[in-house]
Amino acid sequence: MRLSRYFLPVAKETPADAQIVSHQLMLRAGLIKQQAAGVYIWLPFGLKVLSKIEEIVRQEQNASGAIEILMPTIQSADLWRESGRYDDYGAEMLRIKDRHDRDLLFGPTAEEVVTDVVRTYVRSYKDLPLNLYNIQWKFRDEIRPRFGVMRGREFLMKDAYSFDIDEASARDAYHKMFLAYLRTFTRLGLRGVPMRAATGPIGGDLSHEFIILAKNGESAVFYDSQYEERDWINTKISFENDAASIVARKALVDEVLGAYAATDEMHDEAQFAAVTPAERRREGRGIEVGHIFYFGDKYSKPMNAKVMGADGKPVNLQMGSYGIGVSRLVGAIIEASHDENGIIWPQEIAPFDVGIINLKSGDKAADEACNQLYEALIKAGKEPLYDDRDDRAGAKFATMDLIGVPLQIIVGPRGLQNGMVELKNRRTQEKTEIGLADIVARICE
Repeated sequence: MRLSRYFLPVAKETPADAQIVSHQLMLRAGLIKQQAAGVYIWLPFGLKVLSKIEEIVRQEQNASGAIEILMPTIQSADLWRESGRYDDYGAEMLRIKDRHDRDLLFGPTAEEVVTDVVRTYVRSYKDLPLNLYNIQWKFRDEIRPRFGVMRGREFLMKDAYSFDIDEASARDAYHKMFLAYLRTFTRLGLRGVPMRAATGPIGGDLSHEFIILAKNGESAVFYDSQYEERDWINTKISFENDAASIVARKALVDEVLGAYAATDEMHDEAQFAAVTPAERRREGRGIEVGHIFYFGDKYSKPMNAKVMGADGKPVNLQMGSYGIGVSRLVGAIIEASHDENGIIWPQEIAPFDVGIINLKSGDKAADEACNQLYEALIKAGKEPLYDDRDDRAGAKFATMDLIGVPLQIIVGPRGLQNGMVELKNRRTQEKTEIGLADIVARICE
């Protein structure tokens, strides 16, 4: 993309009403525009990031055996009355009436809707296990929406729902999702720390929050350094349903949860010292980005979601639900990865792979070199952003750093006289002189 033809409304000044870094940078870098309190328009640059995060979440859900569907944002109140949650959920639920005076709601979550799907079509234990997931916009009418997408009212969420014949199978579904979440956050350049949590309005008796570490996190976190060191991408995890895989998954989850991790609300300093060697004790700040629940027949029983068991008798389905805040992750990643100049995107979700900065637009040699690089990078399967604007070099540097393009190629007449360009690493700020003829191959490495 040529920046002169792109819609990227960046701003020099920090908005006065933005209180945290991620909100400030998302507004300054042209990712979002506020449309109403807690409701945002996702501009092209922000939408590219959001879509890349969504795709990584989708890939890891698919790999775990979950199957994607798409449920409506507007839900029937009658389903929520069946489960008993319509009156209990509280003021966060946006209740609506249609022209026929029927009660509807803008879904804050989808346990009832997906249970209705499964009770309609699934009749036998032979159709299980089943995990259906949905990446959809949700709405919760927060009393004080703030901090941009970190605590908005409308948000993009991945919510998955597992259905099993018995508790043992349901707990294995929980373990699958637990491990899939650890892989997902690692791919996003984050460290996900699981912590036992309250079940809240979702219900059930087993729940974990996933906290990612960030200097400006909302909660104090005390944890074992093993959470920073574990390589989840290269850890072998089988999502098959054979007995050996089930045992291995449980052992792996138990190993992870054996390391100490707690927020300030749950922290027991004596226990931390007792179970964690001094050299592995860490303190930091964290942001919640995921939450998983096992709640048995909390929804299946009142909604009469039964299947025929192996003994020929009807059995209430055992269920779990698993959420990841996709839009919240954009803000969380920025909180975890930025400097005084702007955003530092992890490579896998960067909106553009490489930036091209033309130090002297209008100079024949510089223009030709930049155009050749731009076309060569596209041909090599990369997604470049070429700053071809007739603007000062300082403004171009500031824009590239603000929006966080991971690699930047700096092209100027002086370097080109010797056949050289500069390659800048956004994270380290390190610059390296490289031959113009070699730069595309270097980027592809």
